[in-house]
Amino acid sequence: MSIPLLALIAFIFLLLSMSLKILREYERGVVFQLGRFWKVKGPGLIILIPGVQSIVRVDLRTIVMDVPSQDVISKDNVSVRVNAVIFFRVLDPEKAVIQVESYELAISQLAQTTLRSVLGQHELDEMLSEREKLNADIQKILDYQTDVWGIKVTNVEIKHVDIDESMIRAIAKQAEAERERRAKVIHAEGEYQASEKLYQAAQVLTKQEEALQLRYLQTLSDIASEKTSTIIFPVPIDMISRFFKLMKDISPDK
Repeated sequence: MSIPLLALIAFIFLLLSMSLKILREYERGVVFQLGRFWKVKGPGLIILIPGVQSIVRVDLRTIVMDVPSQDVISKDNVSVRVNAVIFFRVLDPEKAVIQVESYELAISQLAQTTLRSVLGQHELDEMLSEREKLNADIQKILDYQTDVWGIKVTNVEIKHVDIDESMIRAIAKQAEAERERRAKVIHAEGEYQASEKLYQAAQVLTKQEEALQLRYLQTLSDIASEKTSTIIFPVPIDMISRFFKLMKDISPDK
C-alpha cells in the first residue's frame, strides 16, 4: 500500500473522528456554527462539519457543590464559621454556555456571598434553631439569580456552624439558666394551683359542719393506722373558736 493511500485513509479517519460525536443520555451538546449558536443536540450520535461547527458538552445531572467555610458576623455580633452544600442542575444548556463563562464557578462565588449576606441578618440562636428557614431563604435567592443562566438550584443545606469555645461555654450557661427559670416557674405554678384547690376545699368545709367532722374522723383514722407509741388528737378549729366564745360570754367584764 502506497504512502499517499495510507495518508488518505488516516485523513478520512481523522475527519470522521472530528465529525462524529456520541453524547450520553444525561448530556447535551450546544452546537456553534461559524461561531454563532446553531442548536442544542443530543443524546446519541451527532454529526458535525469539521472546521465549521463546534460543540460544547453540558451535563444535565444534579451537581453537588460544597461551599467553603465562610466567616460570618451574626446580627448579635457573634463571629462564626459556616459552610454549606448546594444542589443544582442545568435546565437550559444554551443559556448555561452562552450567558456565563463558567456556571459552576459563578454559582460557587454567588453562594459564598449569599451565605454571608443572609446569615449576617440573623442572630446566633436563629442560625442554630431555624436552619430550615435559612436554607429556604438562601435557596430562593440563588435560584432567582441563577435563572438567567438556565440553572435550577434545587436545595441548599447548612452543614456546620462552628463557634468559639468561649461562646460555647456562654451558650451552655445561658441554657442552664433558662432551665432553672422554667423549673422555678413550673414549681410556682404548681404551688399556686395547690393553694387554689386548698382554698376551695376550705370553703366547702366551712359551709358544711358535717363535712368538717367527717374530715376530722378521717384524720383520726389515718393517725391510728400509724405504728407510733404516741397519738396526738387534733382539735378542730371550730371547737376552739366556740370555747373562746363561751369564755367571752361568761367573763365578769361583760
